[in-house]
Amino acid sequence: MSAPEHGVDAETVRKIARLSRLHVDEDRLEPLAQELNGILGWIEQLNEVDVEGVEPMTSAVDVSAPLRADEITDGGIRDAVLANAPKKDSGFYVVPRSVE
Repeated sequence: MSAPEHGVDAETVRKIARLSRLHVDEDRLEPLAQELNGILGWIEQLNEVDVEGVEPMTSAVDVSAPLRADEITDGGIRDAVLANAPKKDSGFYVVPRSVE
């Protein structure tokens, strides 16, 4: 079975799998190519939609994000964060030396 123009064939699936470091059995290459071509077909249909004059949107619901002042703080919870540390000293984690 040959791939449609600008489509995905079994060899392309094999290459994508290799680049993604995924193992794909030989008998799954052609079915995966068909699935990918189906997905690409659906995406291609989006080119037929007339979007002239449609403003881009980030959400289907018109809401604005609440803003807050961008202030640098220490979080105010140092003791709570350090409470689970196996070893601490003067408000800092103590870790084993990794460089001599």
